[in-house]
Amino acid sequence: MRKWFIAVLAITLASCEKDINFNLAETSPVLVVDAQIENELPPTVVLTKSLSYFSNISPDLLANTFVHNADIYISNGVLTHKMKEYSYPLVPGFTGYYYGIDSSSLATAFTGAYNTSYSLRIVSEGKEYTAQTTIPVLRGVLDSVWTKPAPQNPDTNKRVLFVRGTDPAGRGDYARYFTKVNSGPFLAGENSVFDDQVIDGTTFDVQLERGIDRNDPPKSDSNFFKKGDTITVKFANINKATYTFWNTWEFAYQSIGNPFAQPNKVIGNVSNGALGVFAGYGAVYRRIIAN
Repeated sequence: MRKWFIAVLAITLASCEKDINFNLAETSPVLVVDAQIENELPPTVVLTKSLSYFSNISPDLLANTFVHNADIYISNGVLTHKMKEYSYPLVPGFTGYYYGIDSSSLATAFTGAYNTSYSLRIVSEGKEYTAQTTIPVLRGVLDSVWTKPAPQNPDTNKRVLFVRGTDPAGRGDYARYFTKVNSGPFLAGENSVFDDQVIDGTTFDVQLERGIDRNDPPKSDSNFFKKGDTITVKFANINKATYTFWNTWEFAYQSIGNPFAQPNKVIGNVSNGALGVFAGYGAVYRRIIAN
């Protein structure tokens, strides 16, 4: 009886097989916006063009995605500043580009401030794009930062990072974190954003994973720090739109290559069909030496 059941099941499953072919048409590139402003720092904007799904990624291709000669205006409600394009070395032989404060027009320049709203206007290739963001009031903060020996790890020099934070009562707080090791860059954690649905109105202890370079797939032990490392934690209050973008973006990043992942749409806050985000960060920093 069991053999008969298995045979019928196998035939049934085989009969249900169907080839599914997707006709993925080529689409025109769209503008990709990576804009941010942080308290006490000037705004920066990076403009690129999206790539085809079938593109063969190479340094030359990536270098050619930068969008030049755009007119970009940023306003804090009092001053409006036209940003200027600058270049910087990426790797030997390749150059990156970003838009920043125009040093020849400092009368209208400004840096970010807590509890302030900002608007961004981009004019590029005959199209106009707009976005808004805020740097929130500084609410959730880090009370302390410390390290512990990595559990169940034979290397006694490995360390994990913990923080203690306090979230004020009242739902609707959002945050993103980054870590910096020694003189390296600030890197966001693999799951770098969170809200206060669970921690609202509490003081909490949580382990923060080491930030990752998404252009360099993390190794099995890359989550650990080493004894003696100088670790800087950047903890930033953000608004809901910034949280939503990075939350959906990180979910999409982690789903790459997973055939069982749920469909996901990255939700940005830039108008007119552009991809990306204009993000505001109300940041505080904490530094320790791993011991």
